[in-house]
Amino acid sequence: MVCHRCLMAVNQELEKLHLEVRRINLGEVELLKAPTAKQMQQLTERLNVIGFELLDDQKQKQIEKIKNLLIKKVQSGELEEHFSIIDYLSKSLHKDYSYISRLFSEVEGITIEQFFILQKTEKVKEWLVYGELNLSEISYKLGYSSVAHLSSQFKKITGLTPSHFKKLGSSHRHPLDKVKSKKV
Repeated sequence: MVCHRCLMAVNQELEKLHLEVRRINLGEVELLKAPTAKQMQQLTERLNVIGFELLDDQKQKQIEKIKNLLIKKVQSGELEEHFSIIDYLSKSLHKDYSYISRLFSEVEGITIEQFFILQKTEKVKEWLVYGELNLSEISYKLGYSSVAHLSSQFKKITGLTPSHFKKLGSSHRHPLDKVKSKKV
């Protein structure tokens, strides 16, 4: 789950099954009482219909935590120029980065850094489409060392310059939960 609408959709499905929520966050739900086997089956089916799946595998849960932390960080628009993914994830997850990195690459088929760049690219697209910020402001907010670096990375990922993308509009944006893992 990567957005407020996702949280609402999942919460609605839980309410339909009369499951009381203690806490709901991106990628996590904590219930007041354990669901019955039948409720779990129904929840799994309902979530699949709306494009979600239950994760009960520890590795997959860890991957979702990593993704959610990185998505939240990018969405905050507050990345300092020398932002360290290594420090951020190690501190947030209380795990050794080499373990986190190996696990992520093994499961997702790309590195954490590549995933992070894809997320930043989607945020750039969002800001370009909505015209909220100019390239210099976007570059600063996403921690790029320069507009040239942002533009170069953007073109490498999308095949378009940021200005050309802006002219094309929103048809090239992807919902954050649909960003495909691909080599960067």
